Amino acid sequence: MKHSLVVLLLFISCLRSFAQNNTQTLTGTVIDKASERPLANVSVSIVGTRLGATTDSLGRFVLPAVPLGRHHVSFTCIGYKTVTIPEVLVTSGKQVILDVPLDQQIAALNTVTVTAGRTRKGMVSNEFAGSSSRSFSMDDVTRYAGGRNDPAKLASNFAGVANTNDSRNDIVVRGNAPTAVLWRMEGIPIPNPNHFSTLGTTGGPVSALNTNALKNSDFYTGAFPAEFGNATGAVFDIGLRTGNKDKFEKTIQLNMFSGLEAMLEGPLSKSKNGSSFLVGYRYSFAQIGQSLGFDIGTAAVPKYQDLIFHLNFAKSQWGKFSIFGMGGTSSIDMIGADLDSTDLFANRDEDNYFKSRIGVVGLKHTLDLGRNSYLRTMVSYSYVSNEGTSYQHFDSLPERKFMSEQSTVNTGWRFSSFINSKISSRFTMRGGMLAELIGLDTWMRTREDKPDWETTRDYNDNAWLVQPYVQGKYRFTDKLSLNAGLHGIYYGMNDDAAVEPRASLSYAIAGNQTLTFSYGLHHQQQPLPVYLYQEKLPNGTYDQSNRNLDFTRAHHYVIGYDWFFARDWRLKAEAYHQSISHAPVERTPSGFSVLNSGADFTFPDKAGLVSTGTGTNTGIELTVEKFFSKGYYLLTTASIFDAKYKGSDRIERNSTFNNKAVVNVLAGREWKMGRDGRNAFTIDIKFTQSGGRYYTPVDIAASNATGYEQLDESRYNDLQFSNYLRFDTRFGIRLNSAKRKLSHTFYLDIQNVTNRDNVFIQRYNRDRKAVGVVNQVGFFPDILYRLQF
Repeated sequence: MKHSLVVLLLFISCLRSFAQNNTQTLTGTVIDKASERPLANVSVSIVGTRLGATTDSLGRFVLPAVPLGRHHVSFTCIGYKTVTIPEVLVTSGKQVILDVPLDQQIAALNTVTVTAGRTRKGMVSNEFAGSSSRSFSMDDVTRYAGGRNDPAKLASNFAGVANTNDSRNDIVVRGNAPTAVLWRMEGIPIPNPNHFSTLGTTGGPVSALNTNALKNSDFYTGAFPAEFGNATGAVFDIGLRTGNKDKFEKTIQLNMFSGLEAMLEGPLSKSKNGSSFLVGYRYSFAQIGQSLGFDIGTAAVPKYQDLIFHLNFAKSQWGKFSIFGMGGTSSIDMIGADLDSTDLFANRDEDNYFKSRIGVVGLKHTLDLGRNSYLRTMVSYSYVSNEGTSYQHFDSLPERKFMSEQSTVNTGWRFSSFINSKISSRFTMRGGMLAELIGLDTWMRTREDKPDWETTRDYNDNAWLVQPYVQGKYRFTDKLSLNAGLHGIYYGMNDDAAVEPRASLSYAIAGNQTLTFSYGLHHQQQPLPVYLYQEKLPNGTYDQSNRNLDFTRAHHYVIGYDWFFARDWRLKAEAYHQSISHAPVERTPSGFSVLNSGADFTFPDKAGLVSTGTGTNTGIELTVEKFFSKGYYLLTTASIFDAKYKGSDRIERNSTFNNKAVVNVLAGREWKMGRDGRNAFTIDIKFTQSGGRYYTPVDIAASNATGYEQLDESRYNDLQFSNYLRFDTRFGIRLNSAKRKLSHTFYLDIQNVTNRDNVFIQRYNRDRKAVGVVNQVGFFPDILYRLQF
C-alpha cells in the first residue's frame, strides 16, 4: 500500500512538467452492418466541435488534430441510421481506431430528415442479435473498479450475471452453472481462456486474455442467434482488434493480476497498404506482489505467462486473410507446510503440484461474392494440457503418501464457414456450418477415500461435434424486424443430435424505445469429466455409462424493453424464463444434479448418471445507465431471480447458483487537470451485493470415519451462505505529453475496502475433525501502470 501511494504522488508531481497543446488522430472504417461492405461518403464528426471528415471508397476516414479527452463521435450517411458513439477516449500515446457498422433504413431518405443519432454504447455488432445481448469495450474492462483487468470480471457487472467468488472468474448467468458458458474468439469456439484451467471448466483464477488486444466484443445471456450453439447459459464472443495500419505503436503495462506486459503494433508493409500486426506478451507479477506483502489468497506463488497476436493482411483479389492466436503456460506448487488454515485452495496436510498449457491459432478468410454477399471461412487448432499430482501427510507415516495423479491433453481442429447475403435492404441471410474434431487423451487415478488405487478416468480418442445453422433477418419496416433461424448439433461420442429453432421479434415503439420478444431452444454437451468418469465395479470392470448421457436442453423465453429516456441515459429491462431438461442425475433417487457443478477445478465423482434431471430459471433484470458525459458515468444493474432444480428424487430444490438477488452500482467521476485540461484524475467506485450460494452441509460423522470430506447427501442444498457484499474504489491518473505522442495511465484499485469477511467455502478440517469456514480475499490493493507511445 505504501509503495503504491508513493508512485501515485510521483505521478501527480509530474503534471507540471508537461507543456500545452497536443492532439491525436482518430481513424477507422465504416461498413454496412448487414453486408460488411465499406461505405463511402459517410460524414464523421466530433460532437460539439467543427472537426469532421468523410469516408473514402474503402470506407476509411481520418480525423487529425482531435483534442485529448473524451468525445462523442457521430456517423451520418444518406440512407442509413445515424450513429453516435459516446465516451471515445483520446490520449496522446495512441491513435484511436473505430470500426463502425451502420444500419440501412427502409424508408426513402429523400423525404426523411434525421434529427437524432442512435447511441451505440452497449449495442452488439451482430446483425442477427435479439434480446439479452450487450457489447463491451477494452475501456470498460479497465475503467470499472474491482475488474482485475479481466473481461469475465467485467461481465459480472451486467444484469443477470453474478460472480461471488473472489478467487476465480467463473460467471453465473441467470442461475446457470458456469459450464453453460461458451467462449469464442474471432467467430470460432476456443477452450477455456484462463490460466490454471482444468478440463470441462470455463473459468479460472487468472485470465489469459490480454484486454489490450480486444476490440468491442459481444456478450449474450439468453436466446442466442442461431449461429451460436453448444451453450445453454451465455456466449462470450471475443474479437481481437487490428493493429494500427499507419503507425508503429508500443504499450508497456504492469498490473498485479495480469502481469508485466509489452505490446507492439503497426503496419506490416512499408507501403501502408492496410495490412497490420499486433503482438502482446505478459509475465506474472504475482511473485513480486507477494514479496511486497500483498495477500493474494494463497501462500503458493502462481506462475504464468501468455502471448497473443493478430496479423491482418491487405485485401486482394483472393480476399482478405488474417491470422490470430493466443497461448499461455501456468504452474503452481502448493506445499501444505507453507500454508495456513485459511488458504483458499489447499489443505495444510496436502502437497499439490499443477501445471497447464493452452494454445490457439487460427486463420480467417473473407471473400466477396458479388456486391452484397461474402463467404467467411475459419480454420483453427487448439491445444490444452494439464497435469497434477497430490500427496498427503499422515502422522503415522514418516514420509508423505502419494494420493492421486492426472494428465490431460485436449486438442481441437475446428472448421467454420458461412455465407452472408444482404438480399435487400429488408432481408439478410446467413447460413453455414461449424465442425469440430475434438481429441482427448486423459487419465486420472486416485486412492483418496478408496481402499486401493482406482482409475477414475481413462480415455484416448476423438469425436466430432458438428453444428449446421441458417438464420435470416427480415425488416418489415424501420420499426419492426424479425430474426429467425435453425441450429443443428451432433456429437459423435454417443451419436446424440438435436435441431433448435430460434426467433426474435423487435418493435420500436418510438425512436428511443424498443420492445423485443425472443425464444430459443438450446442444447449443450456435458463437461468432458462428467462423460468420462468411470467407477470400478465389484467384478473388476468399469461403469462407463456416463458416455451415453444426452445433451442438456434449455428452452429460453425473453421479453425486453429498451428506452433511451434522456440524452446519455438508458434504461433496459428484461424478464425471462428458462426450462431445463435432460440434466444428468443419479439413477437411484437422490438430490444430486450436474446443474450444480462447474464452479471449481473438479467435478463430482459420480458414475451411472442418467439424463432425467430438470430445472428452471426465472427472473427479471433492470439496467439504468448514464454514459460518460459532463465528467461522470453511472451504471446500476439489478437482478431478481429464482433458480431451481430437481434430481432423480423429483424434489424441487434451490440450485447452488440461486443467489436470488444481485445488485451492482458503479459510478465514476473524471476531473480535467493541467492548464489545457488534457490530463485527468479519476475516481471510480463499485458496490456489489448478492445473495449467498446454497450448499450441502458436511456429514461430520462420515468424514471422521473416512478421513475425507463427505457431504450429507440427504440435505442437498439445504443451507445458504450469508449475503456477499463488497465495496471497491479506484483512483486513477491519466497524463498526456504535450511534446510527444506519449501517455501514462496509473490507477490504484482498492478492492474490498471494508475488509468484509465474505464466505468462500465451508470445509472439513481433517486435523481438527470439524467443519470450518474459509473466508474470501479481504482488503486488497491492486495497481496498474500503462505507458503508450
